[in-house]
Amino acid sequence: MSTESQSVPVQVPARRTVIACVGAAGLAAALTACGSGSDSTSPAAGPATLAGNAGDGGGKGGGSVLGTTSEIPQGGGKIFAKEGVVVTQPTAGQFKAFSAKCTHQGCAVSSVSGGTINCPCHGSKFDVADGSVKGGPAPAPLPAAAISVEGGSIKLA
Repeated sequence: MSTESQSVPVQVPARRTVIACVGAAGLAAALTACGSGSDSTSPAAGPATLAGNAGDGGGKGGGSVLGTTSEIPQGGGKIFAKEGVVVTQPTAGQFKAFSAKCTHQGCAVSSVSGGTINCPCHGSKFDVADGSVKGGPAPAPLPAAAISVEGGSIKLA
């Protein structure tokens, strides 16, 4: 094997090109982390489309079925990750729904226990009755999501 001492010109990107690419990559990462992962027609698309609480069956029935009332334990709740919603039953027969995205840094909440909805990222805890912050660094309550309860079915409103 011979070693040649020819120099091959290598084109190195300019400093401003590198900085612009790093900035664009950082912006893309930030936007991805802040995104909801769902389309704009979903009730869980973001705080602007999340409103209200569980109805008493007065909904129009236009939303998709999340589950049944028997799946939601009294004093607890269930996370519907695909829809980005947490449904809780603070007291018997009272159903509430909230965004499943923590208001601290947008992590998905991971469990409902001990009367709180829990975020695994930095330990934020939210009350199952009203979504208010019970602990951790979250700056705001979980936004309410609109659901309707019809018979034994819980639907996105």
